[in-house]
Amino acid sequence: MGMEERRHPIPPIVAEEVLTHRFPEDDLSYTEKDVALYALGVGAAAVDPIDPVELSYVYHPNGQKFIKVLPTFSVLFNNRLVGTFGDIRGLNFDPKLLLHGEQYVEIYKPLPTSARVRSSKRISGLHDKGKAALIEMELLHRDIDTGELLCLQRTLAFLRGAGGFSAGPGNPFSFSSRTSSQFPAISFNEKEFDATPPDFEFEDQIRPNQALLYRLSGDMNPLHSDPKFAADAGFQRPILHGLCTLGYAVRAIIRCCCDGDPTRIATISSRFLHHVYPGETLVTLMKKEQGESSISFKCKVKERGKVVLSGTVFLRNNTIHHSKL
Repeated sequence: MGMEERRHPIPPIVAEEVLTHRFPEDDLSYTEKDVALYALGVGAAAVDPIDPVELSYVYHPNGQKFIKVLPTFSVLFNNRLVGTFGDIRGLNFDPKLLLHGEQYVEIYKPLPTSARVRSSKRISGLHDKGKAALIEMELLHRDIDTGELLCLQRTLAFLRGAGGFSAGPGNPFSFSSRTSSQFPAISFNEKEFDATPPDFEFEDQIRPNQALLYRLSGDMNPLHSDPKFAADAGFQRPILHGLCTLGYAVRAIIRCCCDGDPTRIATISSRFLHHVYPGETLVTLMKKEQGESSISFKCKVKERGKVVLSGTVFLRNNTIHHSKL
């Protein structure tokens, strides 16, 4: 009998234990160097290193006091989150079958160029979907020095093969407890989005080594760097981080709709649909919504015609600046 045959099946999730789990607070610090490295990791200044919009994310020319911080930089505050899942008592799953499904970000104030951040986290959702379990983590991030709340984030993960833990058939377990949003909830309507041409379109070439560059910001999952690991997971080669794709999309929105001003972004809601390979061309399609107070977007890979990401962004000041940059 082989090693695989001797393995015991993973026990079912114990919802009561999962929902009573409490997490310690987590402190981290970052500097302007981390902000610039992240910007390079999501493609800033890759095509034209002297483009004024792109350069502002990595350098402060013309007397600008600080470099600009992309709002998606805040996702780096969650880098330790995946490892946290394995510490939750009763959350039984195969780590190789975990997929990042959705990401929500709510920005309360412009992110500082350097800061010390204290993060608190809790489970805000747990759902039995039969073949998979869905777990949602909610995180609040504060500036340690000022005490100000910087942002809220929700991360939804699919735990494939971990469903079926409900007490009885016909009554699937479902728990949800989210913090109230300070901004309007905006849903992505695919049928409406596809009914008319986009208002903006931005094309970006992803460099072949982009995943290797992005991982330097802290996401060391070998799926994005190790050819054998990627092949074992069913991919032709290492894939781009989903959050890196999101960074590309939001950078395109800031450029096309916000006149290059990242502080205009109030919320980001996204759903990860398919993988992206480094070296492919990413096309971000954008449409004005709700009287120009929000943007719906889709990202597709040009070479394969595959939609890889969709979502919405809510803008401060309720006005889209039609950039000519």
